[in-house]
This record gives sequence, C-alpha cells and structure tokens, in this order.
Amino acid sequence: MSKQTILGRVTQLAKANINALLDQAEDPQKMLDQLIRDYTSNISEAEQAVATTIGNLRLLEADHKEDVEAASEWGGKAFAASRRADELRASGSAADADRFDNLAKVALGRQLQSEKEAKTAEPTIAAQTEVVEKLKSGLDAMKNKLTELTAKRDELVARAKTAQAQNTMLDAVKSIDVMDPTSDIARFEDKVRREEARASGRQELAASSLDAQFEALDDLDRSSEIEARLAALKSRAG
Repeated sequence: MSKQTILGRVTQLAKANINALLDQAEDPQKMLDQLIRDYTSNISEAEQAVATTIGNLRLLEADHKEDVEAASEWGGKAFAASRRADELRASGSAADADRFDNLAKVALGRQLQSEKEAKTAEPTIAAQTEVVEKLKSGLDAMKNKLTELTAKRDELVARAKTAQAQNTMLDAVKSIDVMDPTSDIARFEDKVRREEARASGRQELAASSLDAQFEALDDLDRSSEIEARLAALKSRAG
C-alpha cells in the first residue's frame, strides 16, 4: 500500500461524520458494530504502515547523518594533507608535497560527493517527515473516532435496552388491567363474588331453617299448654 493511499484513507476515516451515517442507517447498532470493526482493522493496518514509514525515514536520516559526518571527515583529511604538502614544499620536498596535494584533492572529491548525497537526501527526508506527521496525526484522529464510535454504540445499546424494558413493563401493566372485564383478575374477582354470594345464600337458608325449628318448638309448647289447661278444667268439673 502506498503512503498516499494510506494517508488518503486515514484522512477520510478520521473525518467521517458519525451522526450523518447513523441517520442513513436502517439498523444503527449493526452499522456501528461494522464501523468499529472497520476502524479497528484500518487502525491496525495504518499503524503498521506508519511504523514502516517511520522506519524508512529513520534510515534516510541515519544515511544523511553519515554523509554529513563523512563530508566533515573528508574535509578534515583534505586540510591535513594540504597542510602537510605546504610543509614539505617549504622544506624543498616538492615531489612529496605534490603527492600530499593529490591526496588532499582526493579527500576534497570525497567530501564533495558526501555533501552532494546529503543535500540530495534532504528534500526526501523533509517530505517523508511531513508524511509521517500527517499519518501520525490522522492515526490519532482515527483512534479518537474509534473511541467516539464505541461510546456511541454503547449509548445506543443502553437506550435500546431501556426502551425495550419500558415497553415490556407497559405490556405487562396492560395485560393486568383490572378495568378489563376479560382480564384474568376480573374473572377471578367475579368467581370470588359468586362464591361469596353462594355462602351468603347458604347462611340465609340455614337461618331460615333454624327459625322454622324454633317456631315449631313454640307451636309444641302452645299445644302442651292448651292440653294442660284442658285437663285442669276437666278436673274441676269432676
């Protein structure tokens, strides 16, 4: 995957409008679950790409540092060789002086080559550094977006569970509506009332039977009294 492709995808995902996506979704929770999976996968992929890009940048920086140090080292060698050539020439050793001047020229050539390589690498390093910073910034934004997505999903699930619990409670209350004549409670209440009425009827019947017995007992007492009085009259007559 190229750096530009990675950078484009990171930027696009980091700028995603969650609320707009939710408004378009038929099932927001499933869409959020899928987004979380996609973001997690893309973050993992982006982290690997960013790590590779950073690694390449550090190699370029190390090579550049090596070229800069080499240029400085070759410059020092050129100076030392030139100085030795001047000393030899001053002492009359022209041949040896020329040899050291040639060594100074070789060192200067190496210095120029190292400086050229270091200078050539600088624009690439600057561009790579900019790409790395953008990738790191985009990666951080993606991680923040993933946190936002996860929180949104948890909020949505909690709201859905609350709504489901409320609906379940309302359905339960509706099913035991005591004003509904067809409800179980109404039927049970009607059964109790019938049982109470039957018990009341039996009590009334029992009371009526007892009154009749007392009335019969009263009639018996009256007949006995009459018989006694009749016997008394007959005894007086005799």
